[in-house]
Amino acid sequence: MEKTNQSVVSEFILLGLSKSQNLQILFFLGFSVVYGGIVLGNLLILVTVIFDSCLHTPMYFLLINLSCIDMILASFATPKMIADFLRDRKTISWWGCYSQMFFMHLLGGSEMMLLVAMAIDRYVAICKPLYYMTIMSPRVLIGLLLSSYAVGFVHSSSQMAFMLNLPFCGPNVVDSFFCDLPLVIKLACGDTYVLQLLVVADSGLLSLVCFLLLLVSYMVIIYSVRHHTASGSSKAFSTLSAHITVVTLFFAPCVFIYVWPFNRYSIDKILSVFYTIFTPLLNPIIYTLRNQEVKAAIRKIRTQHTNSKHAL
Repeated sequence: MEKTNQSVVSEFILLGLSKSQNLQILFFLGFSVVYGGIVLGNLLILVTVIFDSCLHTPMYFLLINLSCIDMILASFATPKMIADFLRDRKTISWWGCYSQMFFMHLLGGSEMMLLVAMAIDRYVAICKPLYYMTIMSPRVLIGLLLSSYAVGFVHSSSQMAFMLNLPFCGPNVVDSFFCDLPLVIKLACGDTYVLQLLVVADSGLLSLVCFLLLLVSYMVIIYSVRHHTASGSSKAFSTLSAHITVVTLFFAPCVFIYVWPFNRYSIDKILSVFYTIFTPLLNPIIYTLRNQEVKAAIRKIRTQHTNSKHAL
């Protein structure tokens, strides 16, 4: 694939989060710590689930895939953003910009569908416990996982199709710390209003469908939980609260970013930071601090590691 001959822009300039040198140093230190926490937190979930056979269940299979997506979602722009805090001129090549937009929509779309798959898993576990392992078989899990990535790929490809033949013949300043599709489209030559609407409609439709599926599934689960015993209801609500918290943290920024995507407000940058950085950080915290099984598995692995060191 080659850019149209009308495109003379070979790179884009990213304005970042702030022009203040002092703030950029502060941001460099803060986001370095946060990014390290994202990688370590999600790796902790991966290692814990892989090495503890008690967690080899459908729910945790989906959870480790969520952790993988979160790590990559946080990595498509964050390391460059951190490095840019130390640079006076923050630039990104045309293809680098294109890649950021592609992976953002690929991972975002995949995570939406994966959250739907996790809601299906919780519905079966709570509403059909006797048939849980039969229904959520390895074949079904692989099917749900591949479907999630397929939807993300189709969504991202459809978004990027709008970009391929756009002419960029002058303006190249993106008012963000990464290449966000609505902001980049605004820089194209000519009238892009209809194209902007199509981009928003594409992302909005996927978000709306996933959100409605999640809403219906959680309503059905909550209704079913009311007929369980007190102890069963407590455990079910504890698990559900973690899932609902993650869903809220993921979808809330999407609503604000894509309902008013073409206005210049500083809150857009804050929401973008939250969506790409803090959500991947909060997910492992929510699933570990609120999950007794994961905390017990971490303690078990830590004890085994300590005992093995003493044995040596």
